[in-house]
Amino acid sequence: MEASVKQIRVPAVAWLLAAAALVAVFVLLQLNGTAFAEQIHEFTHDGRHALGVPCH
Repeated sequence: MEASVKQIRVPAVAWLLAAAALVAVFVLLQLNGTAFAEQIHEFTHDGRHALGVPCH
């Protein structure tokens, strides 16, 4: 017996949400020391430490 694989149509909004989530993870975990990131860093400071991300 051969298993049939059905294709799933993913809505464009799902791709946009996935891209936004990746950008949010990048901003939260990677940006450190740039002028724009300083405000983001202060806003997310405790969350970074809760996730175990060093920032000092």
